[in-house]
Amino acid sequence: MSCSPDNAPMLAIDYLLQGPISDTLIIFAHGAGANMHHEYMVSMTDKLVAQGYQVYRFNFLYMQANMQDGKRRPPDRAPKLLVHYEQVLMDVQQKMALGLINCQRIILMGKSMGGRMSAILTSSDHQLQQPLIASVIDKIAAVVCLGYPFIPLKGGEPRLAPIQHNAHPMLIVQGERDKFGNLQQVPTWDLGEHAEVCWIGDGDHSLQPRKSSGYTLDGNLNIAINHISQFIARVD
Repeated sequence: MSCSPDNAPMLAIDYLLQGPISDTLIIFAHGAGANMHHEYMVSMTDKLVAQGYQVYRFNFLYMQANMQDGKRRPPDRAPKLLVHYEQVLMDVQQKMALGLINCQRIILMGKSMGGRMSAILTSSDHQLQQPLIASVIDKIAAVVCLGYPFIPLKGGEPRLAPIQHNAHPMLIVQGERDKFGNLQQVPTWDLGEHAEVCWIGDGDHSLQPRKSSGYTLDGNLNIAINHISQFIARVD
């Protein structure tokens, strides 16, 4: 379902549910500048479904509006993004009741901003606005961040609180050249014992390597998928 925020309910859900019913559901949130239909999101989803996971990906409200009128808007602030993310979990709960989803555990996964929102949503600092989704929250077993935006766009101190104040197992899949946190910077920060970082060879923020590196984007995405699958297999 896709609705314009201007003439539709405030918390409209624009989603795609892909793959057969699985005991593991991955909820996949997009980054700040590209929607859930971007080739990166589609490619990662296809690869995850091929691994046997059911994947639910969605658009945040500002991205729905961008798609409706073609205008490019910046992301909403975190509180509004998180309200919508909670509504997504409510929609997942409704699909469980309908039998469209029958998972034993949920993995929250996000590209860049989507990963940061997933980390904030599950952190001890976040206060739920929708207490009815407690049963869905209880199924969240882990968080996967694809290119975590450690360093704010305008610079400043690294955004470590959503990771440090989080009891969930967390996998951060980071390109070695990521401008928001690279191989030289991230190891100097204390992320906590629950968080692990998987480094992708010569990858940028989208895991794209340079042509001269000998790596390819598809190869890097496959390496990321392998690490994600191994990580999920270790999660209780």
